[in-house]
Amino acid sequence: MNAHIELPFQRDQFYGRTRRSVPAARRFTDWSLTYWGLAAWERSGDVSLCVSELATNALLHGVPPGRGLLLRLRYDGAVVRVEVHDSGTGVPEIADTADEGGRGLLLVSTLADKWGVAERAPGKVVWCEFVVP
Repeated sequence: MNAHIELPFQRDQFYGRTRRSVPAARRFTDWSLTYWGLAAWERSGDVSLCVSELATNALLHGVPPGRGLLLRLRYDGAVVRVEVHDSGTGVPEIADTADEGGRGLLLVSTLADKWGVAERAPGKVVWCEFVVP
């Protein structure tokens, strides 16, 4: 762990509704994990993958044209929390395993220690957490 960072540490980044946003969000996540001393952590890839899935879901289903999403990453020394804020309505649901698509939240629910959805004005935040040993 990096001893020079003050905990809890939080990073926010806004992304527009473009196809470049998901890879950019993943790079931002990888950079943040590296800065926090978690690049070699065995679950860092899971965190980045969940960011990709949550950002993709937000851009496809939660972000109206002309708007964007906010990615918030937080690390308190024990837990990495990912939040994706969008201004869309509706609550995301886990797809049935027999469905051909829409398995992003199923993946998040499998990889993360916790996940959920909370309303906010306007829209919602979908979050997931990873315990750091």
